[in-house]
Amino acid sequence: MTSQTLSPARSRLAASYRNLTLWTLQGWLAMFFIAAGYAKLTEPMANLIDLMKWPALAPENMVRGLGVAEIILAVLVLAPLVSWKHGRPLLVTAAAGLLALETIMLALHALGLEAGLALTNLVLIGITAPVLWYRAREVR
Repeated sequence: MTSQTLSPARSRLAASYRNLTLWTLQGWLAMFFIAAGYAKLTEPMANLIDLMKWPALAPENMVRGLGVAEIILAVLVLAPLVSWKHGRPLLVTAAAGLLALETIMLALHALGLEAGLALTNLVLIGITAPVLWYRAREVR
């Protein structure tokens, strides 16, 4: 096995592709959680209960508060668009919060035998984990 060192141009190109991929994932996360949070804020509880089992077990204020939290975290995932210096720590914090939320909801949906929603949370974890991992390690 040989160790291959990338030229500076190749290294910049790889970093550019990684950055583009991470921004794409961040955009998907933001769109999903803004939509999910908006639904939790605006839909009648009866509709939410039909879509998912857990809102029947939680107080309405908790469901609405979770919607607000999802929207705030989704917007913070895009915070570096405004200022990289101040936005990156917000992005890392928001990604960690979303990852914790997704993990809890994965367990909740799995225990409720909601396979589709559990799979959705697995996909979301698969999107959020690399964003958190690479953005937390970036130096600019």
